[in-house]
Amino acid sequence: MEELTKETFAVKGMSCVACANRVAKVLNERKGVKEANVNYANSTAYIEYNPKKCTKKDLQQAVENAGYELVINNLQTDSQSLLDEQTKEYKRLRKQTICALVLSVCICVLSMCFKTLYTEYLVWFLTSIVLFYFGQRFYKNAYKQLKHFTSNMDTLVATSTAIAYLFSVFNLLFPNFWLSKGIQPQLYFESSAMIISFILLGRTLETRAKHKATNDISKLSSLQPKTLSLVDEQGNEKQINISQIKQGDIIAIHPGERVSVDGIITKGESYLDESMLTGESMPVFKGKDDKVFAGTMNTQGYLQVKAEKEAKDTLLAQIISMVQNAQGSKIPIQNLVDKIARIFVPTIIVISVLCFIIWLIFAKENAFSFGLLSMVTVLIIACPCALGLATPTAIMVGIGKGAIEGILIKNAEVLELAHKIDCIAFDKTGTITKGSPSLCDSIISEKGKEYLDVLYSMEMQSEHPVASSVVRGLKNVHNVEIQNFENLTAQGVTAIYNGKRFFAGNEKILSNNNININKDFVLQAKDFVQQAKTVIYFCDETEVLCLFSVQDEIKETSAKAITDLKNKGIETYMLTGDNPKTAEIIAKQVDVKDFRSSMLPEDKVKFIKTLQQQGKTVAMIGDGINDSAALASGDISIAMGKGSDIAMDTAMCTILSSNLEKVSSLINLSKYSSTIIKENLFWAFIYNIIAIPIAAGILYPINGFLLNPMIGGLAMAFSSVSVVTNSLRLRYKKI
Repeated sequence: MEELTKETFAVKGMSCVACANRVAKVLNERKGVKEANVNYANSTAYIEYNPKKCTKKDLQQAVENAGYELVINNLQTDSQSLLDEQTKEYKRLRKQTICALVLSVCICVLSMCFKTLYTEYLVWFLTSIVLFYFGQRFYKNAYKQLKHFTSNMDTLVATSTAIAYLFSVFNLLFPNFWLSKGIQPQLYFESSAMIISFILLGRTLETRAKHKATNDISKLSSLQPKTLSLVDEQGNEKQINISQIKQGDIIAIHPGERVSVDGIITKGESYLDESMLTGESMPVFKGKDDKVFAGTMNTQGYLQVKAEKEAKDTLLAQIISMVQNAQGSKIPIQNLVDKIARIFVPTIIVISVLCFIIWLIFAKENAFSFGLLSMVTVLIIACPCALGLATPTAIMVGIGKGAIEGILIKNAEVLELAHKIDCIAFDKTGTITKGSPSLCDSIISEKGKEYLDVLYSMEMQSEHPVASSVVRGLKNVHNVEIQNFENLTAQGVTAIYNGKRFFAGNEKILSNNNININKDFVLQAKDFVQQAKTVIYFCDETEVLCLFSVQDEIKETSAKAITDLKNKGIETYMLTGDNPKTAEIIAKQVDVKDFRSSMLPEDKVKFIKTLQQQGKTVAMIGDGINDSAALASGDISIAMGKGSDIAMDTAMCTILSSNLEKVSSLINLSKYSSTIIKENLFWAFIYNIIAIPIAAGILYPINGFLLNPMIGGLAMAFSSVSVVTNSLRLRYKKI
């Protein structure tokens, strides 16, 4: 089987979605790359490749040959570096924009108020500084594209401003060429300078907005401390860098500090705020032998934690990695946008040239000047950036919002599909119920009270989940020394204490060992069974001493969560491998009318496919290994975060807190995200459909209106900013 690696890399030099498509194309053509998705909105490439056939250097070289730069530091461990780089880029852009705007205003004042030959030469000089110093990025990137016979947004900007600039230089140096033809030569230095300034302003605002859109990832990254207190063998503490921690090291976590790595508490107890992982605001009590996770906050006591994982392997690191990868994934509608973006820039160049020719042919006066202005304005006002940012920015913000709320979305398609769900199939154990049985009832005879320590000691040695629930439920008991402990297959356990044999287990224990049970115990046991509880008998060699009932309790939020989903018009089903009686009782308690019991994993898959054949969009929610096949079959698959790793790997989405109420939140998030994507695409298309004909001069024959290229540059700059800003509204939606 082919060994594949999935990694996320930063990409530099992209200025529009056409650039992202170009980078994706060269990466996907590279031998050894299975799939490459490039996200213009956060300037990253998500690549799935075979490192034996294609190294990181090979990937970097392929992107470099296309005119861009691939940063091969792994963002999964260096997300802060990416954030720092984005901040530096924003500061560079801001400085260039301010300087360019100041000079451009001076150029406009000089051009309008001081029309002398000397001022015109001064305007030429200042314009050259604005274009070729502060705006040099546009010309450099356009040249790179030209070398590779491609084009992007920078091609439009560089071409339009260069035409206006060169035409103005010619008119300044050789005015007689036009005067001899009876035409007054015009200078457009101020237009070129203002266009560059406005587009720089747009890029600055866009970069700032995109930085906010990726802010949720930076928030998650900042949760992991950079240093920690390592406890040595003598109990002394010393500060070390997080990268130096090794599995098995003991770490001190003081009150008010964040846990630095995943591990197990070896000393102390405290309440930990796990809201950054689960979205649940209430702190959780943790004591000796409990697991803790990197990024959670220790609110009270002093803890010592044994590291189970290194920093790069923690749950927090995995969440950051999954969110980054998901933000780079695409939804189906994005494919249409990408196809349009590929031909957008060449099409605009053709339209601008046709516009110039039409003006030359049909205009009665000032044909050349008006044609040139219209051509420049068409090149400037067209905006592939708005189209390119419409979908990925909404996806980035939506997935980041989900992560903050404890909903880990691994595939962007979830955001497009979740609000279309018709029906949801729930697994029972660990999804609707807590997944771990707890002791419910205890009926203890007078004789039995003497031997509770024996029961406790026997169940302590058993590995069965039911035994663990008895151990947790018994109070004021102690461990005593027992002999000849033995597991009895499908029955329970047995051991000898003070020369006397004892048993703990199910009803088979009684019949197989001829143990008597009194009438009261019989009636009570039947009552427990009617309540779908598991009955445990504790006996000596002759009679039943105690009777216990154990049950996997329903989560406090399950009934309300299912009611909320039904109120949204969603059909609910419960699928379980448990017996019909237990399934019926649980289904009734959470008001699920349609349930299936005694189901094997393949039965769940068949049931989901039956629903799909009826034309329904099905979500499967589960937590166990036995649910993985059913999860893979659903249109949307949702795993419980406290379930098996296989279920979480298979599912498209994970609810970290295992709270079913988050399913309704996911559907709301999907609905809001889809609405914003549609709004973004509508305004991006409408903007270009309306702006390009106006820039070409379609209104001139009607009312004499011809759009100034400077206004076109300003409109283009703010069109992409408006799309990103609209996407940012998602961050403030209550889901």
